[in-house]
This record gives sequence, C-alpha cells and structure tokens, in this order.
Amino acid sequence: MSKFKAMLLAGTFALAPLTTAAQEAPVAEVVAADEQGDASSEAYAADAKTKMQKEMDQAIALVEKMFDTSSLPPIDPARLTLAQQTMGALIPVGSLEKMIDNMYGKMLKTVLGELGSQSDLMLSIKTGVESEQIAKLDEPTRAKIADLFDPHRKEREDQIMRVLRPLISEALADMERPMRDGMAKAYARKFSAPQLADLNTFLATPTGNIYASEWMALQADPEVMVAVMKALPPLITKFMDRGPQIEKDMKELPKEKQLADFSDKELASLAKLMKVDVQVLKDQRDLWKTEAVEDVAMTDDYAVEAAADAADAAADAAEAAAEAAVDPAFDRSNWSDADRKRVEDAEAAIEVASYKAVEAEETAVANARKRLPPSAE
Repeated sequence: MSKFKAMLLAGTFALAPLTTAAQEAPVAEVVAADEQGDASSEAYAADAKTKMQKEMDQAIALVEKMFDTSSLPPIDPARLTLAQQTMGALIPVGSLEKMIDNMYGKMLKTVLGELGSQSDLMLSIKTGVESEQIAKLDEPTRAKIADLFDPHRKEREDQIMRVLRPLISEALADMERPMRDGMAKAYARKFSAPQLADLNTFLATPTGNIYASEWMALQADPEVMVAVMKALPPLITKFMDRGPQIEKDMKELPKEKQLADFSDKELASLAKLMKVDVQVLKDQRDLWKTEAVEDVAMTDDYAVEAAADAADAAADAAEAAAEAAVDPAFDRSNWSDADRKRVEDAEAAIEVASYKAVEAEETAVANARKRLPPSAE
C-alpha cells in the first residue's frame, strides 16, 4: 500500500465523525487515480473533486429541505450578539481539534494497524494461517511478526501521523467558524436575553472558563466512548428480542400498491398526473405482471423439488430402519446419547420439511390452476 493511499484512508477515518458519506466515493477515486500512476491522475483528481462538490451540494440541499429555516422568525440582534459571545466561549479557536485529540492516538494507530500487516485478516492472508489461531497471539508476538514483514512500520506510521495532523487541524479550524455561527443562531432562538446573559456570566467565572474549554473535548473522552460502546449490546439485544413482535406489527400494515395492481382507470389518472401517454404505463404494468407470473412459476418449481427431496429423505430413513433389523449397529439402543440426539434432531427436521413440502405442493397446484385456462385443468 502506498503512503498516499494510507494517508488518504487514515485521514478519511479521522474526519469521519465530522463529514458526510458523500465524500467517500471521491476519496476512493483519488486513490484509484494514484494507483494508475500516469498523466491522467490530475484529470481523475479534478473529476473526483467535481463529483464530490455535486454530491455535497445534493446533500446540503437535502439537509436544507429536512431542516427548513425559511419560515423561522427573524432573530433579535441583541440576543444574537449575546449568543455569539456565548459561542465564543464554548467554541474557541482550536476546540474542535481538542475534541478529537482524545481519539488521535488510539483511533489512527488502530486504523493504521488494521491497514498494515499486523491485523488478523492481513496476517491470515499473507501466511495462510487461520485468523482464529492468529487471534490467540499476544501483542508483543504480533508486533514481532509485523516487524518481520515491515521493519520500518513504526517510522511509516509516525510519518503518516506527522503528515495528517496538520491537514486535520486545518480542516477542523475551517469548520469552527460556521459551527459557531450556527450555534449562536440556535442559542439566540432557544434562550432569552437574560438567560444568555446568565450563561455568559457563568462562562466568565473560573469554573465556567474551565467548563467552556473542556465540554467539547469531553464528548470524545475515552471514558465516554467506552461507556457508549458498552451500552450498545443491550440496545441491540432489545431489538432482537422484540423482533418477532415488530415483524408482526409491520405485517399488519397495508402493503404498498404496485403498478400491476392498478386498474385501467387508475392508470389513466396516473398518466394524467405524470403527463405521459397511458400506453407507456400499461406496457410497464403488463411487464410487471409477466415477471410476477414467472416468479410464481419459479417458486412452484422449488416447492415441487422440495417435496421430492423430502420424499427421498423419508425413503432413506425407512431403508435405515430396515437395515437395523439385520445389523445391530443400526439398533438405536446401541448408540451414544449424542449420536441418538443428532439423528432424532435430523429426523424432526425431515418431518417439518415434509409437511412444508406438502403444503408448498398444494400452493403450487392452486397457483397453477389460477394461471392455466379452464380446458387445461
């Protein structure tokens, strides 16, 4: 991996909490241009910037639509001045960098380690050793192995950090002023002039001054980050436990109509609204209906195959039972508890599959009768 590529990827990860997903594609395209190593690299970079700007403009337009501020009343200039003073204290120069400074060392080091030859995945790919076995190695051993592949790994990581740090600092500094402006407007609307004055009085005290300088950095404090991550599993478990009920509730919602469900009258209304020829919509509707019939036919074929497989499995079980009368090894009383349980579990699955196969076959027949002309039944 080239230094340029590693720096781009690490920088993207570092700025991820403060950027949008729209920036990911342009970064990938710049890396692709770098790997080509020809005169077209500049053209690729320029094209990537153009695409990024277009995507960012679209993202901004979407955000402006979601959080429309055009109908908000004008802000009292006196309150805005007080709020700007508040934000000057809460978001001083360098505060954003201080916020993610808690993450610099651990986050970038982890990212660079995963990109390098020290990660379980990369070591497994390079050596062919299973990743589960690699995961059992302690950190000193892993470091020695990584150094065998890349003796200059530490110097390379330090160099990337030295190059990235000023770039990230510059990007964060560029974001501070618009953040202060936006927050000042929000505070001016949320708090009255006396409340803002009280806030400013507090922030001017020694305790308030310390709070103002630390509140943003504390958002990324290691204690906070670990606590938030530990809180996620119970949240996920709750969703998993309530999954069946959620699925049931969602199924009870009426389904969205497809074009194939539209009557000719509804199609005419839709064509008028969309300002298109109704025949265009009719052709599309017929196409949807054709594909729906083909999907049903495919499902029916699978159902018949499932029924046949279940029948074969039942025949095998019967054959095994017959063999038990001849060979004592087939007598289940001679089996271990573990072997007996495995067989019984498999047989239970066969029974369920057989029932589903019969059910599927009946559905297939019913669907076929709906499609076939009366004379063919």
